[in-house]
Amino acid sequence: MADTSVYFNPSCSKCRTAQGILHERGVDAQFIRYLDQAPTLDELRHLMTLLGIDDPRAMMRPGEPIYEELRLDDAGPEALLRAITQHPILLERPIVVRGGRAVIARPPERVLELLPPGSPIS
Repeated sequence: MADTSVYFNPSCSKCRTAQGILHERGVDAQFIRYLDQAPTLDELRHLMTLLGIDDPRAMMRPGEPIYEELRLDDAGPEALLRAITQHPILLERPIVVRGGRAVIARPPERVLELLPPGSPIS
């Protein structure tokens, strides 16, 4: 099983770039198509811990039309997390998880923060 996972949208150029960076470095990753299988509340809470964030907005896409439609500007953390489970397009991408840490790979080169220094290019 891969020790790296990526919350991935194949239509997203940044996701594909992050995928390419991992591939170039020989990193075997599990690509989670979160739009097809929305993360659970527990998965989202765990992601927040790995990302080192307290506010779900830090891993959300507030520019998505559904964010405004749901009037999430003043929503609390639990309401935000529930909104992501119901509308996974709200989750920022790509999120890369490896070794008990995670980064939002924007820009995609942020995945390198999770790899050992000088990781070889295969």
